[in-house]
Amino acid sequence: MQESREFNDYLTPRLKPSGIDVLCGLKHFAIITYGVPAERFNGMFPDRFELDTIEANGQSLGLISVVPFIDVDFTSAVFPFPKFTMGQTNYRVYIIDKQTGERCVWFIGTTLDSWTLAVPRYLWNLPWHAGKVHFDCSLNNSTGLYDRYCMQTQSEWAAAEVELKQSIDDQFEYSGFPNKESMLVYLTHPLTGFYYRRDGKLGTYSVWHKELAVNPARLVSAQFKLLTDLNIVTKEEQQKPYCVLIEPLNEFTIYLPPRVID
Repeated sequence: MQESREFNDYLTPRLKPSGIDVLCGLKHFAIITYGVPAERFNGMFPDRFELDTIEANGQSLGLISVVPFIDVDFTSAVFPFPKFTMGQTNYRVYIIDKQTGERCVWFIGTTLDSWTLAVPRYLWNLPWHAGKVHFDCSLNNSTGLYDRYCMQTQSEWAAAEVELKQSIDDQFEYSGFPNKESMLVYLTHPLTGFYYRRDGKLGTYSVWHKELAVNPARLVSAQFKLLTDLNIVTKEEQQKPYCVLIEPLNEFTIYLPPRVID
């Protein structure tokens, strides 16, 4: 069983942006999480990190999330700057940094539907990949829930299709956690990520956001090519997520540039 956590212990003041830090809204923000046997993540990240497992269904599971959204009003947090809108999908695994004890994520990579991909991919060597992203969503104004949520990504690296639905009867899933809040802290509030750069070096990034106002949802269907290619989540398992969370719109501060760790 994971330990009990409260947001009050994890919410931090927003560091004042500077330099090239970015402010953006994340629209149609979903976290589609799968729990699979921990051994499937062997060799994915350096020894500095360990998988942040949960105990559920009598076994030790690692959690991996697919996070689609549309960047809206993506712009400088400091200076007047043009605003961009672009579809994006992140793939991340929940880990612990053994050097600091911080719970964070291992960032496998992202698909981005924008010419601005050149900056993170080539200037910072981030594991970002091109994708043509399309959202088809219908939000019920009276309930604040989605009557329809569909996302499709055309990409050689990580083609994806997912359909979600919401209703007032949907329930939070938090097996392996003592309560709902502990699960939400775990899934929605890691503010630091680590990854292998495209040149093989270890990189890190950090973000800030307030407590996310997510609600549970149901998966209708999903096909995530990357999860199949990595032998982490089979096609059949992709139809049975651990949990699905959605928030129609939130706001993130992204601190840039990402750093290289020697």
